[in-house]
Amino acid sequence: MRNNRVALIACGALICGALLGWVGSGAAAGSGAAADRSRERSQTLIPQFENTSVTVWKTILAPHQRLGMHRHEHGRVVVALKGGTLMIPQDDGGSHKLALETGKAYWLDADPPGRLHGDANESDQPLEMMVIEMKRR
Repeated sequence: MRNNRVALIACGALICGALLGWVGSGAAAGSGAAADRSRERSQTLIPQFENTSVTVWKTILAPHQRLGMHRHEHGRVVVALKGGTLMIPQDDGGSHKLALETGKAYWLDADPPGRLHGDANESDQPLEMMVIEMKRR
């Protein structure tokens, strides 16, 4: 009887934890697991297609959110599915803005060797982009 009660309490704790985590995931970013889930939702990278010539993915970047510093070895086409203003900070302290108009395509060169950049959505709406990165030079 006592073992059943312990198992029932443990199951209840797991269910409550799962429900609290689910409810808390909609809250503003703070600390701990709920903050990690919130950051994960601030950007979404959805693989679309890959072969020996290109890699294609869809990026969704939440309003006023940033991607960490990274680099692209090859040039890429960015198609704005939902436009807005993308700030592109550079690791040397510089930055530039790219005004993305819905439905338009843009060419972005490969990052210079050893250089990194980030991406920040300065818009009040999510940015959605299809990125087609070339693999050959």
